[in-house]
Amino acid sequence: MTTPHLDSAWDLHPQVSVRPEPFGALLYHFGTRKLSFLKDRALLAAVEELAGSASLRDAFSRAGIGDADMPRYQSALGTLAVSQMVIERRP
Repeated sequence: MTTPHLDSAWDLHPQVSVRPEPFGALLYHFGTRKLSFLKDRALLAAVEELAGSASLRDAFSRAGIGDADMPRYQSALGTLAVSQMVIERRP
């Protein structure tokens, strides 16, 4: 599994669609046909903040995720990276 660096910038993959649901959200990758379930609203908020954030740390902060909880969400984002739901933004 990939552990994304907190100071790197990430984006939702351009072929991924997010569908909010009462439990969180569904992420569907049209290229790989993979489906991911986000059952944590804070993780959903962080994913939604990726595009407007300069770094993963910034996206987590904007989503209300504190420093103590960042490693857990960092790991979750790594899982999304392995399934190509999110990608690292290149300068």
